[in-house]
Amino acid sequence: MAKQVVDGLVGVLNAAWKIGAGVSVAGLLAAQTLYVVEPGHSALIFDRFQGVKEEEYNAGIHFKVPFVQYPVMFDVRTQPRILRTETGTKDMQMVGLAVRVLYEPERTKLSKIYQNIGLEYADQVLPSIGNEVMKAVVAEYEAHELVTLREKVAKTIVSRLRTRAKNYNIRLRDISITQLQFSPEYTAAVERKQVAQQLTERQRFLVEKAREEKRATIIRVEGETEAARLITEAMKTSPEFLELRKIEAAKEIAETLARSRQITYLPQSTNVLMSLQ
Repeated sequence: MAKQVVDGLVGVLNAAWKIGAGVSVAGLLAAQTLYVVEPGHSALIFDRFQGVKEEEYNAGIHFKVPFVQYPVMFDVRTQPRILRTETGTKDMQMVGLAVRVLYEPERTKLSKIYQNIGLEYADQVLPSIGNEVMKAVVAEYEAHELVTLREKVAKTIVSRLRTRAKNYNIRLRDISITQLQFSPEYTAAVERKQVAQQLTERQRFLVEKAREEKRATIIRVEGETEAARLITEAMKTSPEFLELRKIEAAKEIAETLARSRQITYLPQSTNVLMSLQ
């Protein structure tokens, strides 16, 4: 009886081992046959006999030949990168320039990118072409033109960067200048020039103001001279005018005396001495 129980247990264990071995083999085969491409990525297939295939595989589950084919994962999402350089302008002024780019690989050219550059294509290409383009563009302008013609400079950099990146099958979605910094010496010179211009403008204003005041004084003096001449002629030709001036003068004297507190007006019919007694 005991022997039958033992034989039964052995049979169960053998069956479980066979099932487990079958499951392990199936899992191994599945792991070697299936692969998953995550969202935002694409895959290329490297074949031991045929090399890198041209076909691109998007997100999802895909099949491959076990032990012969291997997937190569490509990040195809749009990513940012800052490109920096320090170079000289046309008038030999040092400038620090930074450009932000949004890049991604050309989806239909992943095989060429992988074979010619590798998965680290952005690190290999973008700093090099960015430095080359920015140095070449900045050298075409003088320092002050980088500020006054900033939009034109930016368009030139954008156009040349896109052209150079396209040669490496890299697409640049957006490009913008984020920093334009001059040397401390040049910045100080610009500030001194601005102060000098402000002083010049102030001196010009003061000179113009003095001219206007002089012109106004001349006009006023000429007006007073003309008025005096007209009054003299009127006094000579019209006695009534002289009488009018006497009346106006008397009126002004009366008003002045009326405002004075030290003067008292007495009626003509009142005897002051009798009032005092």
